[in-house]
Amino acid sequence: MKRVLVATGGGDCPGLNAVIRAIVKRAAQEKDWEVIGSIQSFDGILREPTEIMILDDKAVAGIHVDGGTIIGTTNKGGPFAWPVKNQDGTWGSVDRSDEMIRKLQYMGVDAVISIGGDGSQKISQQLFEKGLNVIGVPKTIDNDLSATDFTFGFQTAVHTATEAVDKLVTTAASHNRVLVLEVMGRNAGWIALNAAIAGGAEVCLIPEIPYDIETVAKKLQSRYNSHGKGNAIVVIAEGAMPKGGTLLSEKSDEIGYENLRLGGVARKLVNDLKSIGFEPDMRETVLGHLQRGGIPIAYDRILATQFGVKAFEMVLEGKFGMMAAYRHPNIIAVPFKDAIDNPKFVDPDCDLVKTAKGIGISFGD
Repeated sequence: MKRVLVATGGGDCPGLNAVIRAIVKRAAQEKDWEVIGSIQSFDGILREPTEIMILDDKAVAGIHVDGGTIIGTTNKGGPFAWPVKNQDGTWGSVDRSDEMIRKLQYMGVDAVISIGGDGSQKISQQLFEKGLNVIGVPKTIDNDLSATDFTFGFQTAVHTATEAVDKLVTTAASHNRVLVLEVMGRNAGWIALNAAIAGGAEVCLIPEIPYDIETVAKKLQSRYNSHGKGNAIVVIAEGAMPKGGTLLSEKSDEIGYENLRLGGVARKLVNDLKSIGFEPDMRETVLGHLQRGGIPIAYDRILATQFGVKAFEMVLEGKFGMMAAYRHPNIIAVPFKDAIDNPKFVDPDCDLVKTAKGIGISFGD
């Protein structure tokens, strides 16, 4: 009996369970394959005792409609930077990748399918270079992985953000207010851009187009008459910056979490607008982790299922060191390096930005 191990890494994302289900269902059509899952990414392999889960038809029945991941995930540490506490109470890290590969060999694992974003796939590439038979599946709500048109989870996050805009519109109109919605995306503005267009926002601020606060104020003021009646919606990505400004971030104090924590840009925007004399009432809403959870929309269930089937078929074909990717209308295999070397950001001159400007959305530039 051959074994394939599945791991989900990084932040949770709508559609993870649909990928897992598809892998298991495709593997069941082969007579000599067993699927197991590592609990909380590769942590389940490195822990003592080992934490794994048998993934069979019963385990995955109906999970494609559920958010989260039945095998858990983590965005801390990993095989190359396993957190360890020093004698003086401080924390450091050690490389346990060789140990993990030996353990996988001992467990009879023939291949690994790693479902994750850029950080997870960078780990996949490193493991492949060490000789591990590993295949990647692109997962991130940020849609910032190169080599794939879309990552699963992105469309659900956009849908959630758009629903938030729809709800804020009526509140803004009722109170003659400017409402600022802060969305995720890290250094990519895909969620903000799509939600702004779909929801009909007046202003969209994204990392790829630094904004001028005076230009933003002018656009918002145009939404008010001489009697102070009016309203407006601003969608701002968590990585957005004013011209000449810096990324609003802080270092996390969580053990093993290496990414900078972004956030607070909506509050900063409101304060900056007040400081230059913008008078209408303003409120901010931070959507936060609501974008990651919940039921995946049909699009993401389908894309995730396509990725899962393709990933297992890549195992059968021996296409290791590669990631499943969506290139309309096909699901193809691409080298890890094509996916991770250059993040996919919004091109300020792309058609989607031109569409937004064509309907009057200001980027503050």
